[in-house]
Amino acid sequence: MKHTSFADWPCSIARTVDLLGDRWAPLVLRECFYGLRRFDEFQRELGIARNTLTERLRRLVADGLLEKRAYQREPMRHEYLLTEQGRDFFGVLAAMARWGDRWLAGEQGPPVLLHHACGADSHAEVVCAACGEPMRAGNTRARMGPGFPEALADRTSVRKRFS
Repeated sequence: MKHTSFADWPCSIARTVDLLGDRWAPLVLRECFYGLRRFDEFQRELGIARNTLTERLRRLVADGLLEKRAYQREPMRHEYLLTEQGRDFFGVLAAMARWGDRWLAGEQGPPVLLHHACGADSHAEVVCAACGEPMRAGNTRARMGPGFPEALADRTSVRKRFS
């Protein structure tokens, strides 16, 4: 099946989905936040096929979320470390966990808690960077940004979406 690329779409959500590629990439990144670094650790914890894991790690390195570093010469073995870009992805995973905890967790509650440096168990909350109030679908709307392509901005359907 041919993969449609969203890399050039004027939408950061589409570009992020394109970069991640599939459901395995966020899980590999999750394991990095849990402290895993080595191929065998990822494979053991995720139960992922070697060829699939190899491809996901290659792509996460190529896209700048992970850095590949040798830790053994004979045989050659590598570990995978989060880059600044990869560490910045934590907020995305925390927001996904928050949604999953609310809508998918059973009666027993969330399977994993996020423990903040302040000493409290907490969860992600998306707030306005300007005023600090929560951002919700009902109080937030999309506007065309400076990177939106001018050629698309003139389309009636696009103007409706952002009006």
